[in-house]
Order: sequence, then structure tokens, then C-alpha cells
Amino acid sequence: MTMDVGVVFPQTEIGNDPGAIRAFAQAVEEMRYTHLLAFDHVLGANPERPGGWQGPYTYRHAFHEPFVLFGFLAAATTRIGFASGIIILPQRQTALVAKQAAAVDVLSSGRLRLGVAVGWNPVEFEALGTDFHTRGRRIEEQIAVMRALWTKELVTFAGKDHRIPDAGLNPLPVQRPIPVWMGGESDVVQKRTARLADGWMPHLGPGPKGQAGVDRMLALVREAGRDPAHFGIEGRITLARVPRESWRKELEAWRAMRGVTHLSVSTMGLGLEKPDQHVALLRDVREMVEAAGLGR
Repeated sequence: MTMDVGVVFPQTEIGNDPGAIRAFAQAVEEMRYTHLLAFDHVLGANPERPGGWQGPYTYRHAFHEPFVLFGFLAAATTRIGFASGIIILPQRQTALVAKQAAAVDVLSSGRLRLGVAVGWNPVEFEALGTDFHTRGRRIEEQIAVMRALWTKELVTFAGKDHRIPDAGLNPLPVQRPIPVWMGGESDVVQKRTARLADGWMPHLGPGPKGQAGVDRMLALVREAGRDPAHFGIEGRITLARVPRESWRKELEAWRAMRGVTHLSVSTMGLGLEKPDQHVALLRDVREMVEAAGLGR
């Protein structure tokens, strides 16, 4: 089976040189990767803070803001898609996210795929003035509000958490609506994703266990009265977690997965010190992708 094979933007390792960031995106586009996926963290916590910190990222890890990043790269590329993987939607203002996403979609001529989730970091929620404990409830209404704003010139909305008094976005996005994918693996999140999202971004590996997770999600999509043929699922291969001699085999295992439509390749965690090293490695991986019969 063929699928869209993209690249995880090496957020924490690429550095801050705009020229190097632009060159990275142009290089992966030239290699015919289909999309660039970027992680989202607004703030990083201090591990020495009172109470400590156990999260995978701290204030020492750099994160380029996805909407700004995609707007910048939209002008430097022509074909490659942009995917957020993922925006922590409940810690952000809904209308503002809709506006930012619409702007990226316009500037990229319809190349945005908006991945969202509820998040796990209470420090960011506190700093952004939002309630960590009601984030699951809020995200459902947020998606409805965004889709209304993306498809109508004027919106009047009165919900539990949102009020829009006959107003609208201008410009509207190219895609009406922008595809919304969701991340997360809990039971409630999977059922919400099956009901509301255009696709799913789980942390699953290839093989029987991963296939069981994909099959369950597609069954939930059917139970929600939707057609699984129009529902996407994105896998991820983190090269640092797989011995190099097994990369080709891992790609072939992804190729054998039923129902997986997208795959992203992450080069972070391998000790690469320069953006050019990420590019060189992705060139080698692209050859493996083609040899495995994965690329479109």
C-alpha cells in the first residue's frame, strides 16, 4: 500500500537560523516528502520548580510556534503540506486559532492539516489562563466553532464556552473546512476522534498491536456512522528508537499496515548537530521509502 510519507520538523535540534530552516523545508520538498509535521509547546517548565517536573520537555528545548513557522515556510515552498502534530487546542483561544489556521491555509494555497489534542502539560494551561481540568469538554465545542468560522462569512454561536455575536473571519481559508485531525489514545479520546475528526495521529508502532489499534479506531468510525475510507491515520517512525540496520524493515512493516494513510519520519534524538545532517539522513531514508514501496 502507498501512503503519504512526511517528515517531523526537528523542532528541538534545528536551531534558530531562518536560512537553515528554510533550506531544510525546501530540501525535504525536493525529496518528494509529502508533508512537514511540527510539534507544539508554547512554554517549557523549569525542572527545578517547586514540586519538580517529569515532562519530556523543559524550558531548554526550543519549539518554533507552528503557525508562524508554517506561514514562513509557505513562502519558501510550493507543494509540501504542513501538519501540526499537535496544537494543544484547549489552552488557546478558539477564534484566534481559527484565524491563524485560515491565514496559513491562504498563504500556503490550501496545504494545512490541523492536528489538535487536549494536551498533558498543566503548566502551559496555567500560564495561558485556561482550565486544565475541563479541556476534554471544551475541545469538542472548539472544533464546531472553528469549522463554522472556516465555512461561513458570518457566524452566530452560543455554546457552553463560546459566544460569537454575528461575526466572521476574513479571509476565509482555501479549504472549507480545514482538515482537523486529533491525537491521543485514551478510550474517550478515541471515541471523540471517531465522531469529530478527519483523521487520527496516535503513538502506535507497526505490527499486530498497532494494527489492532488501527482496526479499533476504524470500527469506532463506522459506529459513529461515518465512512472509514474518508478517515486518515498517521503513523510515525522515530529513527532513534530503531536500530539503523532495521529501518528498511520498519518501513516495510508500516507498508503492511491496513488503514494507515500517512507516515512521518523523525530524525530527532540521533545526535545530529546541524540541519544539513538531518537533510542528509532524510535523503538516505527517502531511498529506503521508495525501495519499500511506500511513497506516492
